[in-house]
Amino acid sequence: MIHPPHIRGGPAVRTASLVAGLFLFALGIVMQLESGLGLGPWDVLNQGISERTPLSFGAANVAVGLAVLVASWALGARIGPGTVANAILIGVFVDLLLEAGPLDSLSEQSLGVRISVLVAAILLIGLGSGLYIGAAMGAGPRDSLMLVGARRTGVRLGAVRAALEVAVAAAGLALGGTVGIGTLAFAFGIGPAVELAFGALVRAGVAAPQQHGHEYDRAS
Repeated sequence: MIHPPHIRGGPAVRTASLVAGLFLFALGIVMQLESGLGLGPWDVLNQGISERTPLSFGAANVAVGLAVLVASWALGARIGPGTVANAILIGVFVDLLLEAGPLDSLSEQSLGVRISVLVAAILLIGLGSGLYIGAAMGAGPRDSLMLVGARRTGVRLGAVRAALEVAVAAAGLALGGTVGIGTLAFAFGIGPAVELAFGALVRAGVAAPQQHGHEYDRAS
């Protein structure tokens, strides 16, 4: 099992790592959205909700994140400050990036360019995940739900995560979210991207190898 590395430095450095990681995560989401090739499963749901309600894409991300956080907490998951920050800041950053519009032209590019953007987006989300997970301030709401779901059911983590991803993608598709090759690419690529980020952060000296899970990663 690969354990997350631990960002070197005190609380201020780890808080900066958390916020930077969530911003990069949001940037990757916007890049994947603008590629027009399909969103990750949870963002399919967020987009579907934004299509059916007055909520913006980012606000839907916040609403879903908070709902999952509450559900995870009710089921016994350990919630840390990073869990709350994840639920709120990613959606806020997504809306800010969409309003600023620096990536609007990507959807008009050739297929080859959009595929490159999709790959870059998944790698960026992996790096963002490495930074915020490495801050050791709490697993994200969706990861918390996966952990508590596996503990409650006795089913392996991978199977629980797969079931969640399929369920939310199906719900999002029914609501009008965008499913495509990008959805599959994200589902199969995000794990390796996060592992790649873990290794890169350690090799760069930004993080120290972690032999055991973080306090908030372990089930309470």
